[in-house]
Amino acid sequence: MHIDHWLQTVPPLLVYLTVAGVIGLESLGIPLPGEIVLVSAALLSSRHLGIDPMWVAICGSAGAIVGDSIGYAIGRKGGKRLFDWAGRKFPKHFGPEHIANAERIFARRGVWAVFFGRFVAVLRILCGPLAGSLHMRYPKFLAANALGGIVWAAGTTYAVYYLGVVAEQWLSRFSYVALGIAVVGGVVISLVVKKRMTHRREENELVETNADH
Repeated sequence: MHIDHWLQTVPPLLVYLTVAGVIGLESLGIPLPGEIVLVSAALLSSRHLGIDPMWVAICGSAGAIVGDSIGYAIGRKGGKRLFDWAGRKFPKHFGPEHIANAERIFARRGVWAVFFGRFVAVLRILCGPLAGSLHMRYPKFLAANALGGIVWAAGTTYAVYYLGVVAEQWLSRFSYVALGIAVVGGVVISLVVKKRMTHRREENELVETNADH
């Protein structure tokens, strides 16, 4: 079966639920590729397959807000024990250096860390549980979380949607290439952001070490 025919069989409701579910679980604190799922769904909506970009954005926003709120509640109750357990299970995402770096960002930026954390792969996973464990006031957290989730989900969805529409005009015979480019692009962006965060963390540690001496 040609990929175009296969894509036409995907129920829009399944796409919406997948977007909300994966992003919600990622925001709760489970390392899943929420951004890649959102980008893929947005690109599918540009293919005129009955998938509405507005609903992709709404489901992405809802998943982010609800997932972060649940993560906040878990972090508020679990605290350090939660991160110790997560560090053993997912050392690449919840290692001591990741937690320490995220805590420094939260201590310096407060609610802005919640808002901008939605756009950074590692902070997107840590944001809710960490804000809860640090006992950030929930109204402030909810406002920053909701605004960040809506801007991130809607902005990403419509940016990819319009790029997909343009790409469709140039890649009409090889439309699957656009999907592949979007997915790979999402992975590359996440890796670059993670590398930059690691580099910045090492610089901060070096500055702190020099200050101690």
